[in-house]
Amino acid sequence: MQKFLSRYYFVFTAITIAAFCIAFVIPFLAGIYLSFTNFTTVTNASWVGLENYVKAFTTNADFLNALWFTVKFAVVSIISINIISFALALLLTNNYRGTNAFRTVFFMPNLIGGIVLGYIWQLIINGILLHVAGVDLTYSAKYGFWGLVVLTNWQMVGYMMIIYIAGIQNISPDLIEAAEIDGASPRQILFNIKIPQVMPSVTICVFLTLANSFKLFDQNLALTNGAPNRETAMLALDIYNTFYGRMGYEGVGQAKAVIFFILVAAIAFIQLAITRKKEIEN
Repeated sequence: MQKFLSRYYFVFTAITIAAFCIAFVIPFLAGIYLSFTNFTTVTNASWVGLENYVKAFTTNADFLNALWFTVKFAVVSIISINIISFALALLLTNNYRGTNAFRTVFFMPNLIGGIVLGYIWQLIINGILLHVAGVDLTYSAKYGFWGLVVLTNWQMVGYMMIIYIAGIQNISPDLIEAAEIDGASPRQILFNIKIPQVMPSVTICVFLTLANSFKLFDQNLALTNGAPNRETAMLALDIYNTFYGRMGYEGVGQAKAVIFFILVAAIAFIQLAITRKKEIEN
């Protein structure tokens, strides 16, 4: 049976491979090609070389502003989401009554669509800001930034918490019991046993939060839409506005998308290499 499967494996995987090529590989390669052209449709593209990439950085400061805003947002979100979700996981792996109910409540925001979340939190945050400071989210980029951070934390913390709970529950109770017998304090157990043992979960959670923070679009569109003056526009929203909002800039928008892909892929691979090295060391 094994010999039969190894000989005819391509027959069984052909449909999946074909679907992957049609839905991902071909559009991806076409997108890279179109980033070097001026086009309005795929069939009327004219080659312009690196002109679109030059325009992406020199036409206006929107792209660089969006890049800097996204990097700041990603750093704050990655740190806050992972710390909060890990703390909740530690709390909810104790034998407290009602922990399953709390896990469900914290996880539920992840099931809500980004656009819906954006409008919900726009009403909530604007209501608080109008009552306290007499302003709304579009008054200052600072309000928009922290509004996006709060929204993203609320959406993703529960999902990361579930991953951390699985990692914590996979730690051998004998290991913790032995440390307690040797007189280890709760702090020592946390930093010398629990955190090193859940490093595979840390790798997954940091990767997911990093990727989602950089790719954030729906929530950004619904919550601030880049206001004021595109100061809160993240990379995905800036690419969208360039591609669909400026006539004749489709190629520039595509070039920005390629730069965006390379940036996120490079950061993600570096992060995976660092955290996997920590797994091996531990």
